[in-house]
Amino acid sequence: MQCPKCAQAMEKVTFQDVELDRCINCGGMWFDMLELEDLKKLKNSEQIDTGDAALGRQYNKVDRISCPVCDTPMIRMVDKDQHHIWYEGCATCYGVFLDAGEFRDIKKETLMDFVKDLFTRART
Repeated sequence: MQCPKCAQAMEKVTFQDVELDRCINCGGMWFDMLELEDLKKLKNSEQIDTGDAALGRQYNKVDRISCPVCDTPMIRMVDKDQHHIWYEGCATCYGVFLDAGEFRDIKKETLMDFVKDLFTRART
């Protein structure tokens, strides 16, 4: 599988019984259907997000990508609990792509995240 953001190879990563794909270059992560929800529930699963968050923010600007599984154009989505986190989802296979650092951010909701959400302007 190739990364939908930087076109580099993805490596298989396993945390407990959940396997996902992580880009060897940009650190972005591909979650097949329900893998993201499964990992969110597991304690310390944020350790799989080893990519540089600053690099992830740069790649977050790349928002017109195709699904690495079924080649369908992906939809830009916002995390329901932390509105400053934008990611891409596939409406066909229900996979999700998060840039480096976004999964760590999703796992650790803080007071600062609440403040960020208050001041995050709508994206078009």
